[in-house]
Amino acid sequence: MLNEFFSRRSFMASAAVAFSVCSLPVPAFSLTEDGARVLVGQVIDDINAVIASGKSESAMIKDFERIFRIYADVPIMARYALGPDVRSASPAQINAFTDAFQGYISRKYGKRFREFIGGRIEVTSAREIRSGYEIRSTAYLRGEAPFEVTFLVSDKSGKNLFFNMFIEGVNMLLTERTEIGALLDQRKGNLDRLIQDLKGLG
Repeated sequence: MLNEFFSRRSFMASAAVAFSVCSLPVPAFSLTEDGARVLVGQVIDDINAVIASGKSESAMIKDFERIFRIYADVPIMARYALGPDVRSASPAQINAFTDAFQGYISRKYGKRFREFIGGRIEVTSAREIRSGYEIRSTAYLRGEAPFEVTFLVSDKSGKNLFFNMFIEGVNMLLTERTEIGALLDQRKGNLDRLIQDLKGLG
């Protein structure tokens, strides 16, 4: 179940979570609240369209990967998820990891969003934060209490993109940084092996 995956009891859902995303580099941006709202509105419209499409899970996953590719700052997310190991990685490894991470994250969260079938997501509020804008939305699922989905938006990469999500208070980037770190440890720090294995995970 979605609520089991994004449990409020997760240690990630602490005050430190919100602080950590603000440690990302601060862009000199011209991003506006309206621009951030428009971006998240487009993301949500696309997610809602996929949810309502009636497609197979594999087809939906491909659609969710397209959404991440268009609207998410995947390079920033991938580098953050890799953590300190990014400093010892070659440019080729970083590029390969970014590509593998995009597929992995799309499959993983696409499966979660598939559980929204019959529901919807609506933008509720926006506020400026150190790294851009925080856009809050509410997810309405059949048979469950509404819960919050928050997007963090920046234009650090030259266009408006979201670089993190919080679902029921759980920070996606911190969760993935912890999990990617554990996966890399299991492979004794072999990044090339992790890159290869990520292609089948999610």
